[in-house]
Amino acid sequence: MTGYTQIKLDIADGIATLTLHRPEKMNAFTRVMMEEIIHAIDTTDADDSVRAVIFTGHGDRAFCAGADLTPDGGGHVFSDPNPVEDLSNERVRDGGGRLVLRLFNSKKPLISACNGVAVGVGATMQLPMDIRLAADEARFGFVFARRGITPEAASSWFLPRLVGMQTALEWCMTGRIFSAQEALERGLVRSLHPRAELLDAARAIAREIADNTSAVSVAMTRAMLWRLSATEHPMMAHRIDSRAIYRLSRSADAKEGIASFLEKRPPAYPDTVGDDMPDFYPWWDEPAYK
Repeated sequence: MTGYTQIKLDIADGIATLTLHRPEKMNAFTRVMMEEIIHAIDTTDADDSVRAVIFTGHGDRAFCAGADLTPDGGGHVFSDPNPVEDLSNERVRDGGGRLVLRLFNSKKPLISACNGVAVGVGATMQLPMDIRLAADEARFGFVFARRGITPEAASSWFLPRLVGMQTALEWCMTGRIFSAQEALERGLVRSLHPRAELLDAARAIAREIADNTSAVSVAMTRAMLWRLSATEHPMMAHRIDSRAIYRLSRSADAKEGIASFLEKRPPAYPDTVGDDMPDFYPWWDEPAYK
């Protein structure tokens, strides 16, 4: 992919900023945008200089106004227009789900700076992000029942984990638009900020990660917390904890972490996600669509 048409990707000082960029459509989601975001995450995962990725939307109105309901040239909105009988066919797969599954597997922490309206997939794509901030004027909506469809983008897995089942059911069954303040009170977002200060607040968190932590430690921590919290018994976590501590405690990063602490200086971690992940990573078998 030589150039993006519906997003922008800027990388500077260890932080990538991915901007949804369809100003004429309030950054509405399309299959092209899905493909471009996935490509961008492939890029940031492969770039050891990137320590965190910030997502935001272009302009003052919207983060993402959901799926493009009036696609250029017409066409079907929510799925492949050519019907198939076999529901395991790849053409049945939800584009928002393809995107969030890629975000879920990111090796770099993802931070959402929600600058405006985020409805439908504009809201659900933020669920696998690790830290979510919002502008004071942002609004959210899981509006699927008002469009005659169901929650998508694996949000039935993510949303109850973030806000609890009662809130997830209420938001999805009513399909109502709600304020950033309600999103904060219910635990969907971490903090609210004046729009002009939102990206700076997100960058401050990204900077805290980039300047003070081991990239390998953060990549492992992200995978462990997202995956192991959903297992059936704490023994599943103990198995991976034990392997991770055993391997990482012998790493160059662990030596540097201890030395920099004792010497009261900033750390300079040498290990990279590209070359130094522990030998048992990934420890899971990625499920196939079927």
